[in-house]
Amino acid sequence: MASSAPHSVPQKWRRPIRQRSRLVRRTGPAHSRVAFAHPSEQEFARFLDYYRIRWVYEPVSFPISWDGTKVAEMFTPDFYLPEHEMYVELTTMKQSLVTPKNRKLRLLRELYPDINVRLLYRKDYQQLLAKAGYGALEVQHLRKEDIGDILISPVELETRVRALGRKISRDYRGESIVLVGVLKGITFFLADLARRINVPFVIDYIDLRRFAGAQPRERVRIVRDVDYPIEGRHVLLVEDIVNTGLTLDYVLSELHARQPASLEVVTLLDRPLRRLVNVPVKYVGFQIPNDYVVGYGLDYRELYRNLPFICTLRSSVYDLPGNLAPGPPADA
Repeated sequence: MASSAPHSVPQKWRRPIRQRSRLVRRTGPAHSRVAFAHPSEQEFARFLDYYRIRWVYEPVSFPISWDGTKVAEMFTPDFYLPEHEMYVELTTMKQSLVTPKNRKLRLLRELYPDINVRLLYRKDYQQLLAKAGYGALEVQHLRKEDIGDILISPVELETRVRALGRKISRDYRGESIVLVGVLKGITFFLADLARRINVPFVIDYIDLRRFAGAQPRERVRIVRDVDYPIEGRHVLLVEDIVNTGLTLDYVLSELHARQPASLEVVTLLDRPLRRLVNVPVKYVGFQIPNDYVVGYGLDYRELYRNLPFICTLRSSVYDLPGNLAPGPPADA
């Protein structure tokens, strides 16, 4: 007879069973490599891939009822999201499917109280994105109208910024530093990075303005200078993106003239293939292609800074009346 009292089931009987991989090919997008049992699962996997949320399809089965000492019934959640330690079971609105799945989930939660599992309806996709760190965005509107490809996800940003903070803290152990942010694309990056640095520091800012000068060094000027004296101090210049290096070369020369004890650069994004001037960049978050990108502080016409990921925009965004095609990125 199947067990009816979950608390009386011996712990050794509850051991999850790892399932065989359903990988059918090794190339292409992740959602095209797996043999899914239902088209809705492939649709959901494509959705996760689009937003760069890592997933595993049907990784384990959980015994949920027994006939004597033999397993009588098992439950295999559709997806596991490792970065969020969450199992996801998909369903439709058909009551004939919802009722038995709810029963299985109830048994699973009673037998495995430490397992984070949820039953997901199609309408819940946006709520899942919010849990994954994408904020309260109208996802379908953005996907259709604005967002091209997501290059760096919120989880990737958080992980890399944490690693940069640890490395900077090790390199400056026993010292204090001055973080100088170049406005205003570094707003989110600098705030998150500063929270990950555990040596004493102060924060200051500079702002630049670009002009149509004949010579490269005449095309940029500092219009808001640092307030904190940096002579004899260890200075870390915080950039959002480094492209040709012309702007960064100008800023470094201006700061070197103040005679800091040391001067290094940390940048969230780097495009080394666009480099025209050899500038020293000690700490790099990500190297990216030449596509125009927005999000996490980077903008197009002051919009999209609040997106929690780094992405490209669809060409239709630039085709709107009054818009021009995007010129070279800020560090021209």
